[in-house]
Amino acid sequence: MSSTKPIQRITLFKIPLAEDQEKLLEIYQKMPLTAKKDGKPYILSVAAGPAFNDQRNQGYTVAVISVFKSEEDMKYYDDECEAHAALKQVAKSVHKGAMMVYFQSVLSNQ
Repeated sequence: MSSTKPIQRITLFKIPLAEDQEKLLEIYQKMPLTAKKDGKPYILSVAAGPAFNDQRNQGYTVAVISVFKSEEDMKYYDDECEAHAALKQVAKSVHKGAMMVYFQSVLSNQ
């Protein structure tokens, strides 16, 4: 895979209460501006929202797609980013399960 393609990260949460879902989504909405590396925003984009009520969602209620320029930036997000650390504190207090995968698209249009 090409190392020049962005890293796309998909995170799913099982958060039963709608008000807790909203609390987490409010934090994600600010993440592209509050998450900083070397004093500058570094997340390329974030899309997040409640999952549609569908039998295939396996109980996951919130879906998030975060896009990073590189795997290095994503690792910074996981290990050093203060904004993400604050988000994780809230998420840990409200979720009943979470899953995350990341990848680089093999499609030529991405």
